Order: sequence, then structure tokens, then C-alpha cells
Amino acid sequence: MTSHTRVRKFNTRDAYPEQKLDNDLCMAVRAGNTVYLRGQTAMSLEGQVVGIGDAAAQTENAMKCVKILLEEAGAKLEDIVKVTIYITDRAYREPVYQVIGKWLKGVYPVSTGLIVEGLAKPEYLMEIDVIAEIPAEPA
Repeated sequence: MTSHTRVRKFNTRDAYPEQKLDNDLCMAVRAGNTVYLRGQTAMSLEGQVVGIGDAAAQTENAMKCVKILLEEAGAKLEDIVKVTIYITDRAYREPVYQVIGKWLKGVYPVSTGLIVEGLAKPEYLMEIDVIAEIPAEPA
């Protein structure tokens, strides 16, 4: 028996039909009180790419997905402790961070930002990786 809860299981052959992949993954894992999210991008939870060419719109979608996935795993935005933000061009830093800052106002997570050559799909301009820690119930 595992203490891990896996939210929204899927296979990469469905998410990336243009690639020859066959990996069983999920969108979120809750291990005890810690929640790990799959990197969120321009891909909606319904599988549509949104905000092509618009880093802010892609980030808005990613953060909306973060909120939904955290809630499905029993957490909330306020429980986020760590974010890692990937952007494909330094010019996207300001619009991406403005959107994330709006969603995480008052949360104060630790953050790492990276500029990368590319992401899983060429349309993706950004990706955010999130870890949350659900506070323990008071004794």
C-alpha cells in the first residue's frame, strides 16, 4: 500500500502523439503532505495549447492549471513552497513573472528561474514546476 495519491494519470502517447513515447505519468502526486506538480505550460488541462506566441497568456493558463491541480490534490496556492520557472527567451521574464506574481501575491515561495533552449513542444514559451506543502493539522 502506498501513501502516494496520483492525480490525473495519463500516458505520453496521448499527450504527444507526434512523438514515439509511452510513459505513464500523472499531473500531480501527493506524498504525505507534499504535493508535486507536473510542469505546467500553455497546455490546458483539456489538452489544448493556448496563448501561442504570448508568454503572459501561457503563464495565465499554467497558473490556472496549478491552482486546479493543487486543489484536486488537497492543497491550495498558499501551500506552495518552491517554484522553478523555465522560459525560452530572456524577453519573456517580465511578462511571465508579472503573471506569476499576481497569482502568488503574499505566498512568498522560494523561486528559481532558468532560460532554456526549448521545452517539450516548440509552442511552449514557459513552464512552471511547483512543490507545495500542506500544513499539518494542529495536534
